[in-house]
Parts: sequence; C-alpha cells; structure tokens
Amino acid sequence: MYLRHTTVRKNGKSHKYWRLVRSVRHGSRVRQETVAHLGELDARGRAKASALARHFLGRKTAQLEFFDETPVEPQAVRLDQVRVERSRSFGDVWLGWVLWKALGLDDFCREVFPPGRETVSWADTAAILALARLCEPSSELHIAENWYRRTGLEDLLGVPADRVEETRLYRALDRLLPHKRALEAHLKQRFGELFALDYDLLLYDVTSTYFEGEAKTNPQAQRGYSRDSRPDCKQVCIGLVVTRDGYPLGYEVFAGNRVDVTTVEEIVEEMERRYGKAGRVWVMDRGMVSEDNLEWLREGGRRYLVGTPKSELRKWERELVDQRGWKDVRDGLEVKICPGPDGDEAFLLCRSADRRTKEKAMHARFRKRIETGLESLGRRLERARKAANRSQVERQIGRLLERNRRAAGAFRVQVRKDSRRPSGLRLQWSVKKEWSEWASLTEGALRE
Repeated sequence: MYLRHTTVRKNGKSHKYWRLVRSVRHGSRVRQETVAHLGELDARGRAKASALARHFLGRKTAQLEFFDETPVEPQAVRLDQVRVERSRSFGDVWLGWVLWKALGLDDFCREVFPPGRETVSWADTAAILALARLCEPSSELHIAENWYRRTGLEDLLGVPADRVEETRLYRALDRLLPHKRALEAHLKQRFGELFALDYDLLLYDVTSTYFEGEAKTNPQAQRGYSRDSRPDCKQVCIGLVVTRDGYPLGYEVFAGNRVDVTTVEEIVEEMERRYGKAGRVWVMDRGMVSEDNLEWLREGGRRYLVGTPKSELRKWERELVDQRGWKDVRDGLEVKICPGPDGDEAFLLCRSADRRTKEKAMHARFRKRIETGLESLGRRLERARKAANRSQVERQIGRLLERNRRAAGAFRVQVRKDSRRPSGLRLQWSVKKEWSEWASLTEGALRE
C-alpha cells in the first residue's frame, strides 16, 4: 500500500486530497484499489490519518497527539478581527513523516548515524531531505530558505527553521552515500513486508542528468549523449532497477559518456550479488541490446525480454502479414510468439492499432513535406532563366530528406540533364511502392 494525492482547483484555490491505495493483481494486470480516502485532512481527515498512523506504526507517539480528539469549550470569536499569519502546510509532510516511520527509516538512520555533538541529528536532516523530495522536489537551497519554513515539520521534528541550512543538507547527502547498499537492502526487506512484492521480473533502464557549470571536481561528469538535449553540458548517467510494480531495488551512477549497452553486465551481476540469481526475467529496451550482452545472458542461464532493433522486423515480414496466431492482450494490442531461427530464443511480435494509426499519420505528414519541397524545387528548375548548379540542387534535396528522414526512404529522386531548359536540369522523383506497404505493417518486436 502507498499514499497518493489529487490536486483539485476550486474557486481559484488548490485543494490536495489524499487517499491510501494498494496494488492488486488481476491475472496479468496490476490495478490500484483505494483502501481509504483521507480527504483534505480536516476534522474527518485527521481522524482517518490518525488511525492510519496507528495501523502503520503499531504504537502511539508524542507527535500523534496533534490529532487527539479532546473535547473543547466553544468560544465566541469576532471574525472581523481574525487574520491568518505564517500559515504552514501540514497534511502532506505529516503523511510523509508517517510513511518514513512505517518504512523503518527512522530506526535505520539512528543506527547508522549514532548521536554525537551536533545540534541537529543527521537522522532528522535525512528525513527533511526525503520529505522535501516527496512533497515538493527542489534544490537544497530552496529547502533551507523557503520550503521548510512553509511546512509543519518544525513542530513534527522539533528542528528550528534557523537550524536548517543548505550546507548541512549537502553534507547529509555525503553522510548517506557510504550506507547506500545497506539502505537499499533495508528498503527491499521493508517493501516486501508491507506490500508483498515479488521480484521475478526486473526492469532496467538508464537516464541522465546534466550539470550547469564545468563540474571539474566530479570525474564522472562527462559530455555524452544527452537525453535532455543539452550536449553542451556535462552529465552523469544513472542506471535504475525496479520491480514490475515500480519499486526501486538499486541504482548505479556511471560516467556521462558511458554507453548504455556497456552497463548491463555490471548491473546484473551487482543485483545478483545482493539478492541472488533466482529465476528472474530481465526487461530492457533496445538501447541495451547487443549480441555480446545476449550471449552473456544466455551463458549464465538468465532469462530476458528485450526490444529488438527495427531492422529485425523485415526478417518477420511474412509472420507480420499472416493473420493467424495473433492474440489480444488488451484493447488494440495483439501479440504473436514466433520461435527464433536457432531455437534458443522466441520473438514476440506486437501490433498496435493505435500505434499503426499514429505511424501512418506521421509518415503521411513527413511524406507530404518532401513532396511539397520536391514539387517546389522542380518548378524552380523549370522556370529558371539561367543554368543551375547541379551540386547545389543535390544539397538542397539532401537537406530536405534529412529534415524529414522518417519518410526519406520512400522516395527515389534523380537530377537529370535537360538541354531544352535554360537551367539545364530536370528533377524526377517517385514513391517506392514496397516502402509504402512495409511502413503500414508493424510496430515492434521483443525477443526472449
């Protein structure tokens, strides 16, 4: 089970409604079912949140007394003389704090960070960082100067706002890093206890994050393929392994110029060292695929489900066209299992009606742009009054095809000499029939 919230705008104001949900498997599908609606944490929501906290923690703590239902005497209030000052958000950080306790992270931090001479414990600083990431992801500077002062964490944790500053938050990250492996093992065990997770299928992918500045002191900060379209900035690559339900098991940071396909062996071996080999299925996209990686996975008896390059689809053209053997897995998506040529692998061919419609529209748009450009260039050559430069015309055609390369393979384009025209050139082009038929066939294939 885990917490989710929905933000609703009413009369120009934002309202955040919380609910407790759980993941329930129905056959091959995982759906979220609402266990309890927590509301906006008014009087009714506070009672529900208090019951949730006691259920999670199995005990009542001093901070939970904020929600005790104690009788109060009504008092007369002059509304015209009431004003609100220094209002602070409370519901989201309180729920995050309860979840922090439910995951046993308070006990973990107290164990790895024994109390010393510091005024603010490292365990509390780690909790502030995690709750800020959950409620309002931002920089450590924003947490210290803005966010913490706008929340009720000062009352929950007993840490004065003037004691929370960005240098200590950065130092807390350095303190946490040596305990990375222990923290991941702790969360895996706690996730299993709370949510009954299974680890038979693991998904692995790589992303990147870039730095503003030179990052000279970070040897892993390098220039490489930028997923953020910032090739001018140095970056690091982050590999993440999650379960089928999306719960993280571990991550690794790689140099920014590291190629995705070279990280597979390192990640798989690291996960096996921590949690054993077992009978898991590794799921990766085509960016992780190489014949060397697949051969290494097979030699170790590992199972996998990976995306294949689009060039592989042409080998399965006959099976894709054949209407026999397709099975519906959900609305608009069909799959067919085909044995591989060597018998060691099976290929899952996938057809999506929505994807086919999207691909056709994209190809039609790019093809129309190329046709319009070629027609315009042909008219200019026809109306020109002086000789045209053939190499310049060919470069113009190349730029046109490059800008619309999704449909460039559909065209045969030739620049021919024509002595009857002042330009001396004539443009001939046509659309390949076989390409048009192939472009409307398929969406993708997986191999296992």
